[in-house]
This record gives sequence, structure tokens and C-alpha cells, in this order.
Amino acid sequence: VPATFPLEHGDRLREKGVSVTTRPDPFFPERLIKSEEEITAITETQRHTETALEAALQVLKESRIAGERVLWRGKPLTAEDLKKVVNLSLMENDCVAQHTIVACGLDGVDPHNQGSGPIRPHQSIVFDIFPRSSRTRYFADMTRTVVKGKASDDLRRMYDAVLAAQLRGVELVRDGASGQAIHEEVARPLEARGFQTGPVDGRLQGFFHGTGHGVGLDIHEPPRISKAGAGLRAGQVVTVEPGLYYSRWGAVRIEDLVVVGTDGCRNLTRAPKLELLEL
Repeated sequence: VPATFPLEHGDRLREKGVSVTTRPDPFFPERLIKSEEEITAITETQRHTETALEAALQVLKESRIAGERVLWRGKPLTAEDLKKVVNLSLMENDCVAQHTIVACGLDGVDPHNQGSGPIRPHQSIVFDIFPRSSRTRYFADMTRTVVKGKASDDLRRMYDAVLAAQLRGVELVRDGASGQAIHEEVARPLEARGFQTGPVDGRLQGFFHGTGHGVGLDIHEPPRISKAGAGLRAGQVVTVEPGLYYSRWGAVRIEDLVVVGTDGCRNLTRAPKLELLEL
């Protein structure tokens, strides 16, 4: 069974005389290398992901700032409104999204916070969209960070640092590259620009998650690009998604989906990222 198999179930099987042993990742080694057909399926899901993001950004463009609120169709715009727009767009393209993240301001400082409540002007809004195709069963994954209004200078510095780190990570992905080495190299531009990682007011802040993971029939699968990352192989599909998280300024994460190649990688993501989008 996988290393994540529930202990309670394993104990019950053992009580009935069944031998239960774990196998480390990758539990399904056949799924590590994607065929061209699989890459096509993932790319299709990725295109629908980008369409869904565009639908949400259009809502932000149509909305207007009124003091400390963002109004859309005469009412305060909420994270729930934007998630509904994203998820409906995906459904129209035979994709299902669970746990879509639209996290504004402090909500985004926790990378796993899905976001809730009113969208606030001039604050970071993190969109992390990772649907599965109902037809092919393959996932895609993408994150973009935008602002409704004007970003602060600190938020702009964060965005520029994360973009530099993300571009460096994409540049390093290739057959034989070490996931651990890529992760360490991605962290360097962040630290060089003064963005340190550590506890602040009892909360871990900075860049404190892995740089990337495999995507396929599961949203998180081997290989990992992290402190414990192993070697990459041509044909794998992985994310590259550094981020910065500070309670003082907000959150920035940028994520692309790439195919590992022999001399580099092929980026499956087309959504713009080269500047902080102010809507």
C-alpha cells in the first residue's frame, strides 16, 4: 500500500491475517513519465484553466472601487463570487474544480486558505486553480497573483522577486536535474532581495513550501521539487510555483505547468505573468 495508507485500515487488515506493507513513492512508477497523449490531455485541461482565470479577471475589470470595497453589479465583490465564476467556466468545459483558491490580502498568507469574504482594493489576490477533466481525468494547475487597484511598493518588490525566482526555476528544469538543487536555486533570488523565511509573530513567513510537484491523474504526485526532491526525468509534467507570504504585505505566488525535456522544459502555461496585473 502507499505510505499514506490509513493506519486504522491497515491495522484492521492485519487483524484479519492480511499482510500489509508500505511501498515508498513512486507507488505507481508507470505514471512518472507521461506519453504524448497524456501531455495533450493535461494541456487541454490547462487551456480550460486559463479560460476560467480570464473569466474571473474580466469580473475584476468590470468591478469598481468604492472606498474600502470592490463593487460588482452594485454589490460587494467576494472571493466566493470569483470562485463561482471560475468553477462555472470549468464546468462548461467538462472540468471539475475542488478547493479553488481566491485569496485576498491576509487570506493569501496561508497558501492553503481558499479565501472568503469581500475582495479588498489594492491588496494581493492569489488565484490557484487546479481542475480535473471529467473526460480524460487529467489535472492541470496554475497560480497567478493580481491586484484590484494599485499595488504597494512592497507588494511590487515581492512580485518582482517571485517572478525572478519562478523564471529561474523554469530555466533549470531538465532531464537529470535535481529537484532539491532547483528548489535551493529558486530560493536564492528571494533571499538576495531581502525576503527572508522564518517565524514572525508566531507565524512562518517568507518562502516556506516546495517549488513544485508532479501533475497527472493526481494533482500532487511524484516527482517533487523541494528540499527532498530527487532527479527529474524527461517526459514528467511538473509545476514551478515559488511564493512569498508576509502578513504586512500580502502574498504572491506564480505557478506554471511544464514538461521536462532533455535540454530544458516546455511550458504548457500561456497566461501572462511578466508584470503584476493591476485591474
